[in-house]
Amino acid sequence: MIVTKQAIPRRTILRGLGTALALPFLDAMVPALTAIAKAAAPVRRFSITYTGNGIAAGFYEPTAEGAAYELSPILQPLAPYRNRAIVLSGIDNPIAEALEGEPRGGHGRIPAAFMSGTHCKPTLGGDFRAGTSIDQMFAAHYGHETQLASLELTTESPEFGGSCDTGFACVYTNTLAWKGPTTPLPMQNNPRVVFERLFGDGGSTDAAVRLARLRARASVLDSVREKTAALNARLGADDRSKLDDYLQSVRETERRIEKAEEQSDRALPVVEQPAGVPDTFEEHAMMMFELQLLAFQADLTRVSTFMLARELSGRAFPQIGVSEGFHALSHHSGSSEKIEQLAKINVHLLGLFVKYLDRLQHTQDGDGTLLDHMVLLYGSGLGNGNLHEPKRLPLIVAGGGCGEIEGGRHVRYPSGTILSNLHVTLLQKLGVPVTSVGDSTGPLTGI
Repeated sequence: MIVTKQAIPRRTILRGLGTALALPFLDAMVPALTAIAKAAAPVRRFSITYTGNGIAAGFYEPTAEGAAYELSPILQPLAPYRNRAIVLSGIDNPIAEALEGEPRGGHGRIPAAFMSGTHCKPTLGGDFRAGTSIDQMFAAHYGHETQLASLELTTESPEFGGSCDTGFACVYTNTLAWKGPTTPLPMQNNPRVVFERLFGDGGSTDAAVRLARLRARASVLDSVREKTAALNARLGADDRSKLDDYLQSVRETERRIEKAEEQSDRALPVVEQPAGVPDTFEEHAMMMFELQLLAFQADLTRVSTFMLARELSGRAFPQIGVSEGFHALSHHSGSSEKIEQLAKINVHLLGLFVKYLDRLQHTQDGDGTLLDHMVLLYGSGLGNGNLHEPKRLPLIVAGGGCGEIEGGRHVRYPSGTILSNLHVTLLQKLGVPVTSVGDSTGPLTGI
C-alpha cells in the first residue's frame, strides 16, 4: 500500500445528474499517520446465499473430516476455492420443525427460521411473526457506517401473495430477512431496481422520469465523467488502475442490465418478466452477485442476503439436462434417477456461488481482496427435502473473515448441533457483540 500525506476522504462520491457514485477503497484514502491503523483494521463484510428445497441425500456430505477430506459430487465446483471454505455437516435447525397441531406445510416454516433461530407463527393473514435475522443484527451494528444498512436480493418473482404453503403466508417464503419479529424485508429480483438503488435513478421515483432516462440511455459514468477525470489527476498509478477496474465493472453491469431490458421487451410481456430481468437464470444470478460485489467494493453496504432459489421453487434447468422442476425433484420418493437430477441442480447452484467467490478473490480491497475480508454463508434450510427435514443442513462458510476463518476443512458436528450456534459464532467473528441468536446455546468451536 502506498500512503499519502493528504488523503482523499473515504466517503468521497462523484455526483452527477441523478447519480451519486461511491468509490472503492483507494491508497489515496489512507493518510500516512493512520496507514498502520487502517491496514490493521480492514472492513468486515457478511454475505448469505440461500438455496431452497434441500440437497440430494448421499451426494453432499464428505466421508472424511478435517483437511484431508475429499470433495463429494455436489461439492466438486468448490475445488478452486477449497482452501478458502469450510464444509459443515451435522448441523440441525430444530426450531423450524412443526409443533403439535400446526399445519404440516413443509417449506413455509423454513426460511424465516434459517437466519433467525425462531419458530414462525403459522398464518395466512397479516399477523405473521418470526424473529430478527442475523443479517439485520449485523446491519444494526455496522449499518450506520454505510449508505445502505443491508441489501436483500432474489432471483425469484416477488409477486406471489396469499398462501404459498399449507397454513403459511407467502411472506415466509418470499424473504429470509427480518428486521424484527413483525417486519419482513422485501427481496428485490430486478437488477435495474437494485442498480438504481446503488447508483441513482435520475433524481425522481416518478415512472415517467425513469422511463425517459432509460430511453435516453444516460450512463451513470457519463454523468460523472468530468469529475472522474479530475479525480484521476490526483491519483497514483495503482489507484488509477484500481479505479479504472471498478468503473469498468460498473459500466459492464449497467450494459448487461440494458441488454436484458432490450431482450425482455422483445421476448415477454412486462407482467411476466419485468424489464431488467435477464432471459437466462445464470445471467440473472451472476448479475445479482455482481451487484453485491459492487456494493461491497464501494462500501455502500456491508451485508447482503441473496435467495438464489427459494423454497417451493419449481424452476427447471433444461440447460443442464434437468427438465423437471426443482421442488418436484426434491420429493423424489427415493427414485435414484430423480435424486441424481436433484444433485445436478445442487451442483449447478453451487457452481454459480463459486463464480462469485472468484470475483471476490480478484477484487482488491485495501491490503487484500474482498474475499479476504468477508464471511460468506452458503446453504439450505432443509437437508432431506423429500422428508421436509431441517436436519443435517448443507452449509458452507467461505472467505477469510479478516483473518478469523481458516478454510480447507470439513467439520462434522455431533447430531443435534443447533444452526443458531453457528450464527452466534459467525457474528462474533465479524465483530458483532452478540451472545445469542434465537434458540442458540452458545458459539461453536471448529470455525
